[in-house]
Amino acid sequence: MLTPASSAAVASASGPDSAAGALQFPFSAPPGAGESLAVAEGLWWLRMPLPFALDHINLWLLRDGHGMTLVDTGFNNEATRAAWETVLAQHPPAVRMIVTHYHPDHLGLAGWLAQRLGIGLWTTQGEFLTAHAVWDAAAGYDPDALVALFRAHGLQGERLEAVIDRGNHYRRTVSPLPRTYRRLCDGDTFAVDERTWQVIVGTGHAPEHAALHCASLGVLISGDMLLPRISTNTSVWSLEPDGDPVGQFLASIRRFTALPDETLVLPAHGLPFRGIAARVAALEAHHAARLAELREACHAAPLTAVDVLPVLFRRPLDNHQLFFAMGEAIAHLNHLLRRGALTRQLDAGGVFRFRAA
Repeated sequence: MLTPASSAAVASASGPDSAAGALQFPFSAPPGAGESLAVAEGLWWLRMPLPFALDHINLWLLRDGHGMTLVDTGFNNEATRAAWETVLAQHPPAVRMIVTHYHPDHLGLAGWLAQRLGIGLWTTQGEFLTAHAVWDAAAGYDPDALVALFRAHGLQGERLEAVIDRGNHYRRTVSPLPRTYRRLCDGDTFAVDERTWQVIVGTGHAPEHAALHCASLGVLISGDMLLPRISTNTSVWSLEPDGDPVGQFLASIRRFTALPDETLVLPAHGLPFRGIAARVAALEAHHAARLAELREACHAAPLTAVDVLPVLFRRPLDNHQLFFAMGEAIAHLNHLLRRGALTRQLDAGGVFRFRAA
């Protein structure tokens, strides 16, 4: 499996929280599991459990005429299904389901909800097709390819064995996928309860992550693209080993600064907040600092992705966290390589090493 079990699972190791004081948090506490909290007219906040250090995901309900539109679904486990049963009993019937991106904490119960409620899935083409490719271990999304990528970046021994042992983790964390969908594209608009919502596609964290903006409500459902206290995971996976998700992510979040700064941001993790410009600036500064430290570390000697993990992550990593940290370390090295700040060589052992240019 080439994607995070939780789509921001490693972000707390590297993400900035020092700028959170510049943000406004209008809600002091989240709703409990199985509860819903109104955050705007016709819009409710749900919080579902995750079995990780990042222990929750925020989901959203939109009043849609005589029914409800669901935004994101939660992780495929019994606790989340039970919470959904409680929520569904308290609200009108669901008429459709929108998923921001394919990671298991967002898409995990889409198939179950589609079957349980008889509703269709709305998402972008990149997320729908990627979900099926990862589920089927197709098109480069196979565990062996990931093992080869991590080995080529210096991972070995027991830590590499832990990656091998994961197998296709995606199948265990996502219910059987819907076979059809309604496509969302960047800039698309659609009506929910006579209010217009616009799709803002971002890349770097996922192929075509769909954030949703409603100008009349002054609300942005940001998914994982804009989080209040952590920087979302931006990883290289075996499908695109020379990719630059860091550059894509930074370019994507700058687009949000065109929205009014008083917009209420509804993130997938953490509390809703206001202060888009301050948050984007903090994320840019965080990545710039880490990239500068990374380049400096590569001055003394050529380093592998494994060698630079302590530069990017300032605490010990368990095997679960290491999986995501490796993808993010490769991504930051690739970004510096693209900018000409590093050079890359393949050593006699078939391992990539990076040196400051």
